[in-house]
Amino acid sequence: MTTFEATRAHITHKCPDFFSPAEIIVSRAPGRIDLMGGIADYSGSLVLQWPIAAATHVALQLQDTPTLQIRSLPSDSDQQTRSFEMPLADLYSQDYASARALFQREPGRHWAAYVAGAFLVLSRERECVFKQGVRILISSDVPEGKGVSSSAALEVSTMTAIAAAYEVEISPGEIAFLSQKVENAVAGAPCGVMDQMTAACGESDRLLALLCQPGELQGTIKLPDELTIWGIDSGIRHSVAGADYGIVRTAAFMGQRIIAELGGLPEHGYLANLTPEEFDKNFVAHLPQQMSGKDFLNRYRGITDPVTSVDASKTYPVFSATKHPVCEHARVKLFAEVLRNWCGLRQANTLGELMYESHDSYSACGLGSSGTDELVRLVREVGPDGGLYGAKITGGGSGGTVAVLAHRSAGPAIEEIANQYARRTGYQPMIISGSSPGAAQFGTLRL
Repeated sequence: MTTFEATRAHITHKCPDFFSPAEIIVSRAPGRIDLMGGIADYSGSLVLQWPIAAATHVALQLQDTPTLQIRSLPSDSDQQTRSFEMPLADLYSQDYASARALFQREPGRHWAAYVAGAFLVLSRERECVFKQGVRILISSDVPEGKGVSSSAALEVSTMTAIAAAYEVEISPGEIAFLSQKVENAVAGAPCGVMDQMTAACGESDRLLALLCQPGELQGTIKLPDELTIWGIDSGIRHSVAGADYGIVRTAAFMGQRIIAELGGLPEHGYLANLTPEEFDKNFVAHLPQQMSGKDFLNRYRGITDPVTSVDASKTYPVFSATKHPVCEHARVKLFAEVLRNWCGLRQANTLGELMYESHDSYSACGLGSSGTDELVRLVREVGPDGGLYGAKITGGGSGGTVAVLAHRSAGPAIEEIANQYARRTGYQPMIISGSSPGAAQFGTLRL
């Protein structure tokens, strides 16, 4: 069966009563495994992202009634079909703050912000006028809460389908930035752009290299034939909007502000543009391990992050959160250099050690978890002799998925680790494997 035929069958069989006989436009965007870079993206780091096989399909049909109708199909037996409906005029009357409050008011409808928000962002950022209403059907096998960017897959596939249906010319990179705006301004999650850029611009079986200053694509890197990437889900639900992620992100910008006051702000203001040597020599002695929001605001007033702010009642891990992007950028650059100048499997241990260092740095920031630590420990225990070279927590941390760099023959070792984890924790982890193209490479189908 061709992709076209399979998609048509998928849409018509799962929800035969939703669409009229008119044309349906279908887009697709994958989730991702964050191999290296992670939370250093908002500080300007290079990141390496792997588009996974699991993806979100959005089927869209225009209608005369000026209403937005969304239906999201369940991805497993524990979920139910979710529905949302809203006159487009009511959506356009919102500013970002009121729209965010609207979707957060009722937790059961917050999921719709990632879809409806695309229309609001396009109307405000691109001055798009949508005279026709729309029906949108969502079908996704990207697992939610696992740290593999289900939200970005949904945002990018939605934005891609809208652009095609309403004939709005938007480049893949701009789709990524507009989708990030949906997540930041409407859904209320303070993410960087690496997830959306991977969902939009990723290529199958290649790592996307992105310099997040703010989003400079540096091409893709093919993995050596001997290697592949797996994800093992810890069972600990991850949320990029969670307090831990927000606190660490805010703390990094607090450190950036302190360094700026010392006259040491690096090129373009990104922490990642400091070398570890410069950081150690000039700033380590001036950064507090912890600092209360109240003390910081009294002395420095605020930070430059557009999507977070300092809370006077909270305490922030300033030193570790500031150090992480400085050292992570150096680690990711070395990781990419090794891959681009591959000389054989003996270099896989170097890559693995860089991943373990990254994982430890997450923990120092307060973004570890017992489950992800246990999975990384199990990978270390098997080690290179068993074809497992490195592992680290992914994305925003505090649970979610562990990325594993492994030999292509190491599938049985990955399964055994998952089984050991299940015996020790009572949770049978999901194993994530394979790769697939981003939304731009996939294009759109017209059914």
